[in-house]
Amino acid sequence: MAASPSAELPSGRWLAALLDRGSAPGPSLTVQSIVTGGVDGDAEAALRLDDGVVVEAASGALAAPDVTLTATSADAATMAAGELDPSVAFMQGRMKTAGDPGLLLELLAHVRRVRGVGGREGRASR
Repeated sequence: MAASPSAELPSGRWLAALLDRGSAPGPSLTVQSIVTGGVDGDAEAALRLDDGVVVEAASGALAAPDVTLTATSADAATMAAGELDPSVAFMQGRMKTAGDPGLLLELLAHVRRVRGVGGREGRASR
């Protein structure tokens, strides 16, 4: 039996799948992702986007991220599957945020643009 998506977040496989996701033009920033309530407890991932494309993704914490996103493992898995728009999760209070509000709004708008409403995002073409 395969592991549920929520058990995988933010696993090495999930992080590796994020590399090169996105498209230019887009925001350049660092993102701390915190997934709560997972099988092994809370987990953190550090991401760096350059012009809208994920160029680094690793487990662990950043010293001073531009934006921090916190969601339950169930909501994180639903967002990762493309079934929950991060903007909707934010508006519904299902995803908590901290950091630069301008960069957060740029990031959320970029994710919507890249995915299309309800769509799945693609790999960057460089």
